[in-house]
Amino acid sequence: MKFTISGGPELRKRLLALPRELQLKPGRSALGKAAAVVRAQAQINAMWLDDRETGRKISDNIIQRFRGRYYKRTGDLMVSVGVGTEKGRIPKGNPDAGPKGNTPHWHLLELGTEVAKAEPFLVPAAQSTAQQAINVFGTELDKQITKIVGKLK
Repeated sequence: MKFTISGGPELRKRLLALPRELQLKPGRSALGKAAAVVRAQAQINAMWLDDRETGRKISDNIIQRFRGRYYKRTGDLMVSVGVGTEKGRIPKGNPDAGPKGNTPHWHLLELGTEVAKAEPFLVPAAQSTAQQAINVFGTELDKQITKIVGKLK
């Protein structure tokens, strides 16, 4: 897969011209809005896999999360999109908790098993919206930088 970003070097120069403490906010905000595009498509894709007989839905549990530890360790911004599930053991009988209920089986659908074929919904969402997310990131980053520069003047 190949992506093109137009105007990237100019945005980078404008971002680096800002004081260090102001560089994080525009990037984080723009990255969050770009990740929201991927998350929305993943939710649409997951709706096709949700079991209509149960109250819990994978599409309800798709989240985006800023990776603060990664940022502290590397200095690079990262937002991940995935399925949020409760940690720990799956309760006996795997009870239906209703809407927003735990969906620990999502990875079995995404990756498949030796018995069931894979029905990916996250990877296709990322692939199909990648260019759109990049465009949103560039546009939002430009807006945020312009807003901050306007306040500094």
